[in-house]
Order: sequence, then C-alpha cells, then structure tokens
Amino acid sequence: MGEIDPGIAWVVFGVLLLAAELMAPGVFLAFIGAAAVITGIFTWMFDLGLTFQLALFALYTAVAVYIGKKIYAQPVIDESDGTLNERAIQLVGKKVTALGTFDHGEGRVRLGDSVWNARSDRAVVDGDRLEVTAVDGTCLIVDTPRALPPQG
Repeated sequence: MGEIDPGIAWVVFGVLLLAAELMAPGVFLAFIGAAAVITGIFTWMFDLGLTFQLALFALYTAVAVYIGKKIYAQPVIDESDGTLNERAIQLVGKKVTALGTFDHGEGRVRLGDSVWNARSDRAVVDGDRLEVTAVDGTCLIVDTPRALPPQG
C-alpha cells in the first residue's frame, strides 16, 4: 500500500474541517478548512516540503481568518457612556415635532418615523419644533430648542 500524497491529505483535512463546520456552525472552522484546501492544492502543484506546507498553512489561515473577521465582524458598541441598556437616553438632544397641542403638559411628538409620548413645562402647539432634554421611561421630556450662545 502506497503513501498518501501530502497535497491530497491537506485537501481531505480541509474538507473534513468544512464538513465539521456544517455540523457545528460557528464560522470558524470554515476558514481553517479553506486554508487547508488551498495548502493542499499548492502542495500538490509544486511538490512542497513539510516546512513550506506548514508555513503556507499558517499564512493562509491568518489571511482567511482576517478576511472572515472583516466579513462577519459585529459593530462595536461603545459601552463607555453607560447607555448600553438605556438606548432612549441616546435620544437626548434630538429634534422632534409636536403632534397636536399638549394637554396638561403631555402630548405626542414625532421623532424620525416614530411617535413618542412627551412632556413639557411649556405651552406646546401642533407643529412646534422641540428638543429632547431628558427621558423618563418611554416618555420624552421636551423643551424649545436651545439657542446658540451669542458670539462675542
């Protein structure tokens, strides 16, 4: 019985890793499997020695993981401002439009394509442009927009 060609062994190893990725998805083994298949193809084409095979495999794995990380990277969430679990706080400073007159200081405002409950200490009429100054649960606290300070 003859020896298995190293190029074929790399391809088989890569295909097994790709199959393992299908059984236990995590998008990690796929990149290593792809690197092994490419290493196998180059080993078969150029009859590379073991040292070059391992070096190529390491290089292809690094490149494949880098590309995979770029493709599947999750957006970075900045937790330093303490608003990770309080998304509504990020609305402070946003401009809104009053939807009707506020009765007893309460009414509704439009923010983008959403409608929110709102409160204000000032008289508010339909169409007024307001600014979110605070958030109380799901209710926006609004006021007239702050003017820029005079230049001097």
